[in-house]
Amino acid sequence: MTVTAPRGFRASGVAAGLKSGGASDVALVVNDGPDATVAGVFTANRVKAAPVLWTQQVVRGGVVRAVVLNSGGANACTGPAGFQDTHATAEHTAAALTSASPRLRLGAGDVAVCSTGLIGERLPMPKLLPGVRAAIRGLSREGGADAAEAIMTTDTRPKTTVTRGTGWTVGGMAKGAGMLAPAMATMLCVLTTDAVAGPAALDAALRAACRVTFDRIDSDGCMSTNDTVLLLASGASGIEPTGAELTDAVTAACHDLAQQLLADAEGATKQIAIEVVGAADEDDAVEVGRAVARNNLVKTALFGNDPNWGRILAAVGTTTAAFDPDGIDVAVNGVWVCRGGAAAEDRAKVDLTGRDVTIRIDLHTGSDRATVWTNDLSHAYVHENSAYSS
Repeated sequence: MTVTAPRGFRASGVAAGLKSGGASDVALVVNDGPDATVAGVFTANRVKAAPVLWTQQVVRGGVVRAVVLNSGGANACTGPAGFQDTHATAEHTAAALTSASPRLRLGAGDVAVCSTGLIGERLPMPKLLPGVRAAIRGLSREGGADAAEAIMTTDTRPKTTVTRGTGWTVGGMAKGAGMLAPAMATMLCVLTTDAVAGPAALDAALRAACRVTFDRIDSDGCMSTNDTVLLLASGASGIEPTGAELTDAVTAACHDLAQQLLADAEGATKQIAIEVVGAADEDDAVEVGRAVARNNLVKTALFGNDPNWGRILAAVGTTTAAFDPDGIDVAVNGVWVCRGGAAAEDRAKVDLTGRDVTIRIDLHTGSDRATVWTNDLSHAYVHENSAYSS
């Protein structure tokens, strides 16, 4: 199970006809309680899709009973009519859920909405709303896998995770295979827990988790209009973990999902960890790691199995981080190809035949560190990324 691994949650995924190929495209996650607290983190893009604007408002209230998600259309850049479509989706979902389970007594403000797909096109509401009703009929404790499949776009496989605390659980699902760039990585992600936790505790845990996971993966430098990560708590375990325990579990779940997103990046043949050490502070380390991760010359060199440390050094030089250009060391897969800003070990020693690549950059200016994850860019990226734009 995924989002339904914690107690108190049901989910489903159905085909409503939003995707031309007939694959499932509407997912629903319902929190049966007894609690219904929520926290969310959203795209930093100033151009935000209608469901992001709606869900941001809903999350401010601290209570969400249901999340309805669709693939096959982003409902971004659709103006006031697109926002009304989102509102209508929430209203319809709330009314239909209340009719099916009167004890829930939902209003539109209890429903978060997420969408993913092409930007600039209205959603086909005559298909979406019947799809919501079908998803409600299909709700079950075993429906997490179906929900994870329904939110896929160019993903080649669903992304799910489960992390267990002492008597409580965190579950999750995510989608994303392109436009992965902070903040956050481009995705839809729903996390659930049966722990007892208020909105403030959830928000603190989720933001701490996103900061070192989703915000540290950068596939192609492109930021989406639809990024949404939600954390819902049912309280069904009756156990209230400490803030540190909750943060650790949520971070583990987010890290697992983030790595799955990166592993499924469009056209990628390598998964790259950029470890920056010896930085003056964490911000410097992140800035350097991100600059290397977004450098297309580095990414294409690695696709060609070329440990081109000169391109890495050039990328470091575009940052405002504190360092001496003649004091930087660079290792690729354990081989220190650069010492003191100059050539060191023979680059021919670097084995890049596998999928996993580690770049280690020592700035020698302090004791802080950070890791940013990325992938290479292959010929397949252009073809694959043309299918969806959010």
